[in-house]
Amino acid sequence: MKLFHPYLYLLISLSITSISVSKYAKTGCNDTCGNNVTIPYPFGIGADCSVNPWYIVDCNSSRPYLSALNHLEILRVDLHNQTIIVSTPRISDCQNPVEKTSQLMSIDLDRTPFLFCSYHNRFVFDGCGNAVMMENGSALTGCSTSCLSENVTEINNYCFGFSCCQTTVPHFLKLYSINIAGLGRDGGCAYAFLLDEDSYLKQTFSVQSVAANNAYVPMSLMWTFPHNATLSCCRGASDHMNMELDTGNGTFVESQKCSRHIGYKGNPYLYDGCEVIEDCASCPDSSCNYDIIYGGDGSSTKVTNFTCRPNVSPTGFGSKSSMGVILGVSLSVGVLFLIANIYALYKWIKKVKERRQRKRFFKRNGGLLLKQQEEADPSLVGKTILFTSHELEKATDNFNENRILGRGGQGTVYKGMLVDGRIVAIKKSKVVDESQLEQFINEVVILSQVNHRNVVKLFGCCLETDVPSLVSEFIPNGTLYDRLHKGIDGSPISLNMRLQIATEVSGALAYLHSATSIPIYHRDIKTTNILLDEKYRAKVSDFGTSRFVSVEQTHLTTLVKGTFGYLDPEYFQSSQFTEKSDVYSFGVVLVELLTRERPISQTRFGEHRSLATHFMLAMEEGRAMSIFDAMVIKEGTRDELLVVASLAMRCLNLNGRYRPTMKEVATELEAIRMSHIPSTVQTNTGPMTYEKNQSFTTYTETSSKMLSLNDSFSQ
Repeated sequence: MKLFHPYLYLLISLSITSISVSKYAKTGCNDTCGNNVTIPYPFGIGADCSVNPWYIVDCNSSRPYLSALNHLEILRVDLHNQTIIVSTPRISDCQNPVEKTSQLMSIDLDRTPFLFCSYHNRFVFDGCGNAVMMENGSALTGCSTSCLSENVTEINNYCFGFSCCQTTVPHFLKLYSINIAGLGRDGGCAYAFLLDEDSYLKQTFSVQSVAANNAYVPMSLMWTFPHNATLSCCRGASDHMNMELDTGNGTFVESQKCSRHIGYKGNPYLYDGCEVIEDCASCPDSSCNYDIIYGGDGSSTKVTNFTCRPNVSPTGFGSKSSMGVILGVSLSVGVLFLIANIYALYKWIKKVKERRQRKRFFKRNGGLLLKQQEEADPSLVGKTILFTSHELEKATDNFNENRILGRGGQGTVYKGMLVDGRIVAIKKSKVVDESQLEQFINEVVILSQVNHRNVVKLFGCCLETDVPSLVSEFIPNGTLYDRLHKGIDGSPISLNMRLQIATEVSGALAYLHSATSIPIYHRDIKTTNILLDEKYRAKVSDFGTSRFVSVEQTHLTTLVKGTFGYLDPEYFQSSQFTEKSDVYSFGVVLVELLTRERPISQTRFGEHRSLATHFMLAMEEGRAMSIFDAMVIKEGTRDELLVVASLAMRCLNLNGRYRPTMKEVATELEAIRMSHIPSTVQTNTGPMTYEKNQSFTTYTETSSKMLSLNDSFSQ
């Protein structure tokens, strides 16, 4: 329980410090007119200070007037009784005939929110005769006086029937008239009027002063609010109630009322208008009792002897109800605080687990290997951008199936868009195979070093997911393989375009072999790894099996890796990969471009199953024209085709020493492409023969090697 004492002291302190001067008008508005009249809300001095135009008060010469009711002067506003006391002219009959009858009308309150209050007004008649209050021609109430020849002094100014009488009003009124029947005493006048009961009972008004001074009469009006009106009653310190005011004949006027709770003072019609009575401020929750003394006539009251509720003292905390409230609030706050802490702890634990998982994935996916490579070669530091898993999920719509560009042996490629608007291809590896992690990291390292227009640009990678991913530029027109063998877009590839693709690929390989700081062998050149951009420019991709080679090295001794149909037979037999092995693979690509045949045929058999062997046999037998693509024959001249075919034969030489370098290949192809003039007329379609070059090993000398390799492919 000691834990809750600070909260109790805090609540009491707030209650005590809340004691201030009572507020009656809206903020920024005056609440008095002159020295004696308080104008509380919903009334207000000025249009912006009242609840609506009916309650606007004009303050002229320090005297308040109700502008909506013929500028009646306001004497007092009673919030507790919901009445306003106004000064109204009395109704009189001042004619000389001995017997006379007159009828006079009151103020018309129809279509206003005000009523003549029945239980706060008295109907008073001063004079000789009788007076009747009428409503719509029917008598409501009235009284008669007895007039003696001698003067009778009214005791304490009250009317007891001698020259003055008073009675109650049966219900609320909107309009009334008074019928006076005077007896005429010494030519005097008779007066009839409604008189505010509080003024009458407290003797603050003299009945005789009306006749003597031609004075106005204080009268009480009830103000009303419809049930659907919105009142700004102060919360926690007032009661809001709906009332029905009887206007006679079974009709009622709806109204609302706000009244203060015991122990509060101020204006209950304002949100912040109630303050704790000073005597109750020391009691917890301002809960107090007090004695009420009623006047002898039951109308006036006096509040005395404020005391705190039973079992509660200004310094004690024994009230079960207040302790229950405080305990409930404290427990609620404690539970909310506990839930907030638990949620914060859950989020923190989740972040820690995710961070540890990302570190574990980073390590498993080759992150340490990447760092080792960067440590070994400082030039690699900062060149590889590491993307987060969240960035890639957002770019690919959580790797949606509709974003898949293709599937390969090493993974799936998705199309995505980064937050900066770049369209990218995201290669997501298959289930992690630790034996292939080196290939993946190798591709990252190599591509981060390469900057060539015909090599796919690497943007970065992601290593913190369950499987690693590569992020590279998006190449829109697919692979060269699809264009050649699947008829993508349905348009044939011209000879000029084929020569351009061959020139660009050879130039990219020449750059990798000789222009980089450390030579790079691709080791898997094939048409599926050659992409075409929007202008059909070639882009070499997929460096998973590529290797750096130091300047001193002439070859790499590795496990044989590559693709059947493109694999260098010399490398296959010796496991020694040289730059000439890439040249052989490119030679197969060049033959594909010339023949539009697949590297391994499903329709040819035996030694002709391999495209390289099939091409070399056709060249040996002088029937190369029979295997060339019709588009090539249609657009190229015999000399052009002979030169390209001769270059392909040199690239396919089974002895790597006699193959040209990629730089030489690129130079020759560039010369051929520049000299090519597209033509639709073929002037020479005769058989094309191939003359053996002394630097070539003849087919008959190496046929046994090729056949053995073909057998391996078949197996």
